[in-house]
Amino acid sequence: MMSQPSPSPSPSVILATASYDHTIRFWDAKSGRCYRTIQYPDSQVNRLEITPDKQFLAAAGNPHIRLFDVNSNSPQPVISYDSHTSNVMAVGFQCDGNWMYSGSEDGTVRIWDLRSGTCQREYESRAAVNTVVLHPNQKELISGDQNGNIRVWDLAANSCSCELVPEVDTAVRSLTVMWDGSMVVAANNHGTCYVWRLKKGTQTMTYFEPLHKLQAHDTYILKCLLSPEYCDPQRYLATASADHTVKIWNVDGFKLERTLIGHQRWVWDCVFSVDGAYLITASSDTTARLWTMNTGEAIRVYQGHHKATVCCALHDGTDNTAS
Repeated sequence: MMSQPSPSPSPSVILATASYDHTIRFWDAKSGRCYRTIQYPDSQVNRLEITPDKQFLAAAGNPHIRLFDVNSNSPQPVISYDSHTSNVMAVGFQCDGNWMYSGSEDGTVRIWDLRSGTCQREYESRAAVNTVVLHPNQKELISGDQNGNIRVWDLAANSCSCELVPEVDTAVRSLTVMWDGSMVVAANNHGTCYVWRLKKGTQTMTYFEPLHKLQAHDTYILKCLLSPEYCDPQRYLATASADHTVKIWNVDGFKLERTLIGHQRWVWDCVFSVDGAYLITASSDTTARLWTMNTGEAIRVYQGHHKATVCCALHDGTDNTAS
């Protein structure tokens, strides 16, 4: 059924946050005003992701994923994805938006048909999955789990092509891949980042060559994130931690460039603007913040949630259907 045309044109910048207060909020990034709130009574929201075409927002909960229309005022999801049996901790999209992937504490990584809502594939990680990223080649998913395993799932071969354990029994909390597929970083519960150079093996298989071990924080890293393509030639790694800070590292030598100080509690999530000039963060202090990478200052605070703000999503680029 066609929805009513939305009263205002869809914003060019979509910023959303979710909180333990069971709401998802959409914000005007510049003014800091919240213009839409979605009630999410069924569970907490663990992760938010915006589709490449900027049309939909996926919210990963327990045990479902729900897709909301970005440009509608409807409080109801467009579709629900329902075969996980526990908290969904990771969600993301193939670059054309044809399919979605997810990872859950039920120990599985799944691939979904976006339109029908059916689960097309399931991979067994045998431990609670905390993080999943899609390799830029669109042919491999990389997952990290509570037991410290990193696995590469070859989508063409439909099997696990590689397994790594950087630190035994230390949960891999977050994974990030450089936009050109040249590097992967895994952050763990000990505040350590393991960095590998990604090499193409003899077949399509990706080969991990150890590059660096970075003691980034003294406690949990909750999110690590490499800067986007349009940030080049500068390349940064952001690490968000339970120590209330976010640190920005120069990938060339992993020197500490800045420490973003301002949040009062754990920093759960972060996302770069499309050009890497800004970073949005989400924290247990109930706020999200907008930081400028240039100075490391917080230039906007997004206030409105009543409990911990645990995830954020931003899409400020052109949608992928534009030239």
